[in-house]
Amino acid sequence: MTEPEVRRPVPPTGTQHVIAAHGYRAVVTEVGAGLRALTFRDRPLVMSYPEGKPPVGGAGQLLLPWPNRVRNGRYDADGETRQLAITEPRTGNAAHGFTRLLPWTVLGAAGDSVTLGLRLFPQPGYPHVLDLTASYALGEAGLEVEVSAVNVGEGVAPYGMGAHPYLTLGEDAPPETGHGTEHGTGNGAVDEAVLELPAAEWAPVDEQRIPIGRRTVEGTEYDFRTGRRVGGVVLDTPFTNLERDAGGRVRARLRTADGSRSVELWGGPGIEWLQVFTGDTLAAPYRRSGVAVEPMSCPPNAFATGESLLRLAPGERAAHRWGITSLPAAGA
Repeated sequence: MTEPEVRRPVPPTGTQHVIAAHGYRAVVTEVGAGLRALTFRDRPLVMSYPEGKPPVGGAGQLLLPWPNRVRNGRYDADGETRQLAITEPRTGNAAHGFTRLLPWTVLGAAGDSVTLGLRLFPQPGYPHVLDLTASYALGEAGLEVEVSAVNVGEGVAPYGMGAHPYLTLGEDAPPETGHGTEHGTGNGAVDEAVLELPAAEWAPVDEQRIPIGRRTVEGTEYDFRTGRRVGGVVLDTPFTNLERDAGGRVRARLRTADGSRSVELWGGPGIEWLQVFTGDTLAAPYRRSGVAVEPMSCPPNAFATGESLLRLAPGERAAHRWGITSLPAAGA
């Protein structure tokens, strides 16, 4: 009698693309081209989730062709009102684009890098065709990601880029796994962490989580410019008016109070907003175990307001870069 073939279940996020270099190790998923895990010397830098589970709270996902939310899924373009599918029923909004649940194709791979591509065909409320590319590369300075879009269809396509990594100050990887949060959550306590966020303005939001103007962070609980303990602050908040270094990069950091551990997220030119989320709505054990620092080219509801929104003519390309690195301990 023939023994039945033992079949390994296909993970919900598809093929797992593993890259490693200079002490860093990253896992990029086929579905959504998302960052499932990132470690440095076996210490987790981002909140992860198990290979056999779907992403938790959007962890590591790319948000294309718009980040965050579009109010009621409705916007005007080319003289008509367009209706996107409502994918966040609790707020009545269209959230985080189309590509998070789609399979991406490998365009190139090496030991320290992988590039994935997706041709996004027209979707309800979005009659455009985009060629999307996501390149992940590891170097001495950590992870660098480039996300690009080319309008290969007709008409002008509204476009915004976002990503959803959760920074964490997780503990050393358990010896039985060797790869940190690849099999867990990182267990980084948000309340005791110090957040540095070079943003001079924040945007209050309404009951649909849509911005209703801008305010200065000066004198508020949203002022993290010089680094401050997160404590009990609850954040699901857009920040802008970002300070940049000489190279045009904005740098946000999460560190321990004694500076012994520190992780940095940077965004290159064109990253105009950072959405910061403390994970309060996530179920245990993920709740407040990491801080999502989401690099975005435009704010929530940009399809409707037009703020910082890119409009790609046929053949036009847009590219954005961001990355994550482990910083030396204070005084090292």
